[in-house]
Amino acid sequence: MKTIDQLLSEGVSGKRVFVRADLNVPLSGGTITDDGRIRAVQPTIAKLAEAGARVVVASHLGRPKGAPDPAFSLAPAAKRLGELLGADVAFATDTVGSSAKETVAALADGQVAVIENLRFNAGETSKDDAERGAFADQLAELADVYVGDGFGAVHRKHASVFDLPARLPHAAGYLIATEIGVLKKLTADVKRPYVVVLGGAKVSDKLAVIDELLGKADRILIGGGMAYTFLKAKGYEVGISLLQEDQIPTVEEYMARAEKNGVELVLPVDVLVSADFPDLKGKTPADYEIVDADKIPATKEGLDIGPKTRELYASKIADAETVFWNGPVGVFEHPDYANGTKAIAQALLDSPGFTVVGGGDSAAAVRILGFDEDAFGHISTGGGASLEYLEGKTLPGIAALEG
Repeated sequence: MKTIDQLLSEGVSGKRVFVRADLNVPLSGGTITDDGRIRAVQPTIAKLAEAGARVVVASHLGRPKGAPDPAFSLAPAAKRLGELLGADVAFATDTVGSSAKETVAALADGQVAVIENLRFNAGETSKDDAERGAFADQLAELADVYVGDGFGAVHRKHASVFDLPARLPHAAGYLIATEIGVLKKLTADVKRPYVVVLGGAKVSDKLAVIDELLGKADRILIGGGMAYTFLKAKGYEVGISLLQEDQIPTVEEYMARAEKNGVELVLPVDVLVSADFPDLKGKTPADYEIVDADKIPATKEGLDIGPKTRELYASKIADAETVFWNGPVGVFEHPDYANGTKAIAQALLDSPGFTVVGGGDSAAAVRILGFDEDAFGHISTGGGASLEYLEGKTLPGIAALEG
């Protein structure tokens, strides 16, 4: 895989460099609530601009239906990028139309432009190779060189991620190089004990990675909504907690395999339960009780791990040489149900080993709960991409850069 440093050594001054970034930031009323992904790609963009490139930045945001939708405009992200760069960033109001062509044509050496949300064009996400390829052809007209740095999208076979690199000289940006380097530390020559913490709502989202990790990790700690399918598989009452009954046979098989392989599969021993899901907007006080994991009332829902589990999980992380965490272990958006996720984050900080926060809601939780991002070994910008890499899958965006 060609690196951006190799590209820079060849010279990019005066060249139009298309940077596929991941500016898919959360918005509230048009205001960015977490600019982590923009900050993550800023070093690549800044370096190219400093070298005299005419930088064309492209990304998706949200899930528009293949047509323009003002709610998913990249305009706020372009503005924030300009603030971080300390320079004006031009903005094209379409992807491959007259605005994009004119905006790119007007760039001088060292200047940066952002084109509108790639998913406003149906060709970006099309499953039809020809339709995707046609859109990639149009994007290629805007550039001389391609730099892939949108790690959060590399597991998608999309036009700007998979098809476009085949049409232009290409290299990996700093962010992708860092992310792949980190993931290799989690899959090859792993320092042990290797502890994995998995949370989130659905166990089905994590089955493939659990399947892979049962042959690699020393301990797997389970939390979040997915934990209740495991507890049900042990024969426990889980009340009205999140449950995927159709996954119970698979979970039972995983628990048996973990025991056979000598992998500690650690489940909550106590949980916070309530009859009502919390009001996340009003932040009203929660009405909850703490119960043992095998004594969840039939009318209540588990919403966070309890204090005994927080202590147990911290002890399982304490001596780890490598820790990977993906998924909050409770409804961290409400302060009364955030203590479990806080405890996991703090345990990673206290660990002497290499700690990785696997993107998505985990990364958001770290920021929302006020932790120092720099204190962790690495905070990924792509939760889905990280998981698929750990599952052993080929990531289309990485394969394209290696081609």
